[in-house]
Amino acid sequence: MKINKILSILLVAITFFTLSSCRSTDDENDTQDTTSGNLQVKFENGFSGIGDIVLNQTVQTSANGQKHRFSTLKYIVSNIVLIDEKGNEFKYNYNNPDKGAFIIDQSKATGGIVAINLSDIPKNNYKKIKFGLGVSQSAYLLGQDGQGIFWQKAEESGMAWSWAAGYIFTKLEGLYGTAAADKEFMNHAGNMGNTTANGTADLYREVTLDLPTTARVSKDITPSIHILADLNQYLSGQNKLTFTADNDMDMGSDQHLVNVSDNLIKMFKVDHVHND
Repeated sequence: MKINKILSILLVAITFFTLSSCRSTDDENDTQDTTSGNLQVKFENGFSGIGDIVLNQTVQTSANGQKHRFSTLKYIVSNIVLIDEKGNEFKYNYNNPDKGAFIIDQSKATGGIVAINLSDIPKNNYKKIKFGLGVSQSAYLLGQDGQGIFWQKAEESGMAWSWAAGYIFTKLEGLYGTAAADKEFMNHAGNMGNTTANGTADLYREVTLDLPTTARVSKDITPSIHILADLNQYLSGQNKLTFTADNDMDMGSDQHLVNVSDNLIKMFKVDHVHND
């Protein structure tokens, strides 16, 4: 009996030591595994209360009573920043348009979604996302040599003027009217070259959004952040705007387009996060 008790004690001790060693090894491997992963950001453009925007079809009425519908809806997103649970920031190709700027074009939406895919994201749990609407002056002033690839994409997508004028940050075109949407509008907002040297408004804007659940990036998990863009903000945001003959064909960075830019940066919110 005494020998059996000693053997039982030894067996329990060996089992405990083995489990502890395995657990320690697993924890160590988890801690040391810092393999980067990928992240997807989805943009869904719509009118709150109506749903997704179908170009040339969906009609909305502004706060000032004007009907409008889009034939073109495009904007540039750049300088994406992911913020983790401790407040640390990961800047994704910051001020590098060739690798970190994207054109959100409603004509290319699939199921109402325009998705962009980000690679080599450090393993982490992210609680916020920040991004710019347009291209920052710091990036633009790198010159064409510093952003030749994206500049070509922008030109091909109709999101650029001449190099001296720069990028079109948001391109909104369609029809508007009171009784019916039957008169053309074109609002192309963007910086006019070097804003400091030219004394023009800087329309580049940044927004920071909280994530309802953490985006857990790892080698095995590619989170998807689903962002809704409410285009009601265009004419019915903090600035209640009315189309007139003075602004319905605006291009550049005058006061109407400053107001448009201030409205549009407030159209974004994160609807949900998938960790798949």
